[in-house]
This record gives sequence, structure tokens and C-alpha cells, in this order.
Amino acid sequence: MADAVTAAAARPASKSEQAYAAVKARIVDGTYSPGYRLVLAKIAEDLGVSVVPVREAIRRLEAEGLVKFERNIGATVAGIDPTEYLYTMQTLSIIEGAATALSAPLIGPADIARARAVNAEMRGCLEHFDPVRFTALNQDFHSILFEHCPNPHILDLVHRGWNRLAALRSSTFRFVPGRAHQSVDEHEALLRLIETGADADAIEKTARLHRSATLDAYLAQSNS
Repeated sequence: MADAVTAAAARPASKSEQAYAAVKARIVDGTYSPGYRLVLAKIAEDLGVSVVPVREAIRRLEAEGLVKFERNIGATVAGIDPTEYLYTMQTLSIIEGAATALSAPLIGPADIARARAVNAEMRGCLEHFDPVRFTALNQDFHSILFEHCPNPHILDLVHRGWNRLAALRSSTFRFVPGRAHQSVDEHEALLRLIETGADADAIEKTARLHRSATLDAYLAQSNS
């Protein structure tokens, strides 16, 4: 049984799986932006495969909501649903705030040092701003703070929220780059609360407002 599992793990990904991973990565990082027409033959040529695995990959991505089919146009990259983004960010602000507060007593000096190192990288991104890189570092930072959450159900909900944001291809900082500077400063304030042993309510509120401030900045930009 163990040999079978090992063999399965060692088996290379199918061409369909490779095409799926490649196209999804390009959607997530913005190479294929909302509305981009996905020409199967061109993608197949770029990836060095036939059209068949690309078609299978596109169908998978359609089922995930990342791709849609339009009459007389074909497959295109789906747009970001602003309502879904709103609900996801509102929910994440609540559950991530709770997870961070529950994690706080279990976060040690080594964790604080790791988080500060990530935040320093984020600060370094500000001069030549890369929203995709900044967003990835942002997730790394927050993961350090909530991963010690002793409640597995809350932790699962946080992971689901982050995964939903990834599916929405939501790098909010692409639309409101000015928010990135504020975010880095707020990270440091949150770290100071944790390392000085602030009460759970203060940590939860700070983490929640940090998340909701990003949503507010996005909504203000959208409305303008």
C-alpha cells in the first residue's frame, strides 16, 4: 500500500493538470486579466501541448468560476464579482480577527521575528510596487499570526476565506496601492500589541479593523 502511494506521488502530472496549473497561475497573477480571450490553440502552442488538455483545463476553470463562455466569443477570463469580494472580505475580517486573537498567547519571539522580517520585505516592495508580490507577502505575514489558532474550525474558515480571495484574483493593492503603505504600518502596530501581551479584545479589534480598512479603501476607489 505504501509503495502504491509513493508511486502515485512520484507520477508526473498529466498534460491536462499541467495546462490547468499554468492557465490558472496566469489568471491569478493578472497575466490573463478579466475579459481576456482564451484562445485554446495559442495557449496549447505556448505550453507545448495539444488543444485537448487545454480544453479540459478550461472546463475545470469554468467550473471554478475563473472562466466563462460568451456567445460568438468563446472562453474568456471572468471578471471579479464585487459583491462576492465584499462578502468575502467582511467575513474574513471577523474570522481572521478571532483567529489572530486566539493565536496571540501562543506566538513566541521567533514568530514575531519572522513576521517582522516579512513585513520588512513588504516595506521594501513599496518603492517599486509589485502588487502580486506584496499580496503574497501579506498572506505570509498574516499566516504567521493566525496559524497558532487552537480552534481548527475557525482556522479552516480563515483558510477558506484566503482561498476564495485567490479564486477572485483579488490583489486589492493593485487597485489601491496607497493602502499598501498604511498596511505595513498597521502590521507593526499589531505585532507590538501581541508582543506586549495586550488583551484578546484589543488584538481582535485591531486585526479586524486592519482587514476592513483594506475593504473600505477598495470600496472608496470603486465608488469614485
